[in-house]
Amino acid sequence: MKRVLVLGGTGFVGRHVCEHLARQGWAVTVPTRRSVNASAVQHLPGLTVLEADVHDEGVLRRLLAGHDALVNLVAILHGREADFQRTHVELPEKLARACLSAGVPRLVHISALGADASAADTAPSRYLRSKCRGEAALLAAARQGLQLTVLRPSVIFGADDRFLNLFARLQRVFPFMPLAGANARFQPVWVEDVAAAVARCLQDRGSIGQTYELCGPVVMTLREIVQLAGRAAGVPRPVLPLPDAVGRLQALCMELAPGEPLMSRDNLDSMKADNVATGHVPGLAALGITATGPGAVAPGYLGIGDRLLGLRERYRRR
Repeated sequence: MKRVLVLGGTGFVGRHVCEHLARQGWAVTVPTRRSVNASAVQHLPGLTVLEADVHDEGVLRRLLAGHDALVNLVAILHGREADFQRTHVELPEKLARACLSAGVPRLVHISALGADASAADTAPSRYLRSKCRGEAALLAAARQGLQLTVLRPSVIFGADDRFLNLFARLQRVFPFMPLAGANARFQPVWVEDVAAAVARCLQDRGSIGQTYELCGPVVMTLREIVQLAGRAAGVPRPVLPLPDAVGRLQALCMELAPGEPLMSRDNLDSMKADNVATGHVPGLAALGITATGPGAVAPGYLGIGDRLLGLRERYRRR
């Protein structure tokens, strides 16, 4: 039985990746700071949860020992420059060194659509620039023998996402939706398709050395995405696009509020670049995956489906 270490395995995408890998017979190891965070995956057959700090390079080398592959899903959407540097650049650098040192040949890295190692100085946001630098670090390691595959997803949706669910919940509360970046373009990709792509890459040696853009079948503006979420949840609200200056002021206010912000100025900067497939690298079809769009999935979990999902989850955890 082959063994894979999955960093970020307790997160939204990670949980789906772990399920796919467990079904395929992989022995999966998921490190986490607190084991309670892994309650959604620890029931999976062949999965081991370990409490560990993955930012400690010595710990990484010990975790990697005896594994055949590594999947890196660790990412953040908000933070200071130092936070993006630590998570998106320094961690991949440590992973590359640890893999080469521990003799783990295979790494599948989840980057982001719009990232490109050659654009580390020109990408419009701190988030994207850090993703570019992270890719550059891993590509340098690939020249030393690391068997690397890079996956660049667009915005990811699914039953437990913080994207369509957020827009649906806001429309249950507010009579209209003031929206910054309303004309920004995305190509939303289903989390199950992303998870299937990760599993397929680990199976297919032909994916080594490749970069894939993971995108859904339709291009949508943010305004259209918000409208879809409202319709699917049964609470369609008028969308009020905000001028850029007002949108940035709104984002600043959200940054200053307690907790993780719903939107940041850096998010708005990211949206200056279309989050759609460039066509310069292969996509899901090259991995034998037919992409599913949000219109086919979202109504099942944003309407009554999302409430039933929550009840099932609470019942399962008792």
